[in-house]
Amino acid sequence: MSKIKTYVAGADIARYTPVKFHTTAGQVVKATAGADEVIGVTTEIDVVAGERVDVIHAGEAFVATGAAVAAGKLLMADATSRAVAAAAGAGSNVRTFGMAVEASLAAADVIRAEIAIGSFQG
Repeated sequence: MSKIKTYVAGADIARYTPVKFHTTAGQVVKATAGADEVIGVTTEIDVVAGERVDVIHAGEAFVATGAAVAAGKLLMADATSRAVAAAAGAGSNVRTFGMAVEASLAAADVIRAEIAIGSFQG
């Protein structure tokens, strides 16, 4: 069972995108780095700034990938606001937002993921 909450989009956000809180209370924007504090993934609806957007905070969700990802890998956001396998350089912090339940063969694939927020340091 997924945990979903509705926010206001602080910018245009595509479906299946990892998001973080905006500096404006109650709004979310696309996550664009592994260190971003991702809070969840958007549902299957594209939104424009100012519209309501549903965010899945926990449970199963679909997510768009930025590269090939093996099933079982932890996920983080990349610079294109897509999911990639989590990796950290020495001393760098990474915010993970889930685990790939199925493999992605290439960028722009949409895969199932289990959303669970976490972090680790390289």
